[in-house]
Amino acid sequence: MASSPVLTTRVLLVCAAIGVATGILGGIAGWITLPVLAGPAFLYGLVLGSHVLPGIIAQEVLRRPFVALVTHVIAALISSAFNPAWTLRFIGTALLFGAIQEGIAALTRYRSWGAWRFFLSAGVIGVIVAVVVFFAAHLAVMPLWAQIAYLVISVLGPIVWTAVGLAIGTALSRAGVSRR
Repeated sequence: MASSPVLTTRVLLVCAAIGVATGILGGIAGWITLPVLAGPAFLYGLVLGSHVLPGIIAQEVLRRPFVALVTHVIAALISSAFNPAWTLRFIGTALLFGAIQEGIAALTRYRSWGAWRFFLSAGVIGVIVAVVVFFAAHLAVMPLWAQIAYLVISVLGPIVWTAVGLAIGTALSRAGVSRR
């Protein structure tokens, strides 16, 4: 007896719809990245944190393996249409964030879908973002208050966007997008 595929056509179509919508937001985030880094760079974690949305919404709506990763990749391809020069960054971010979200879900064998699990992945992503961007963007030259603000906002940015993503996913589920 053959088992049913994890990623059915319906699941892939939902991933695609979520990926397109969040990819547009990711493209906008890509546009404002340089002005934010040139100005109030300590706010960059809030901008980058928006990239958690594809996986959070997909996992909240579908609650299946691999949907975060698939949706992130679709979103990255859409974001790349807005800023082709950043294609590798969008795809790299999608793979990293999607892998973290899938990894946390896999640790619970895709059985635990409480909000804590989503916020745990957001916290892990926030810490990674904070550390990597701090060194990559040479934020150590900023005043101490700005460094502290950057670190706090970088960790909280993905957490705030996760709350937004959970609210959107819950609304989509109530609207009948998912069949559980």
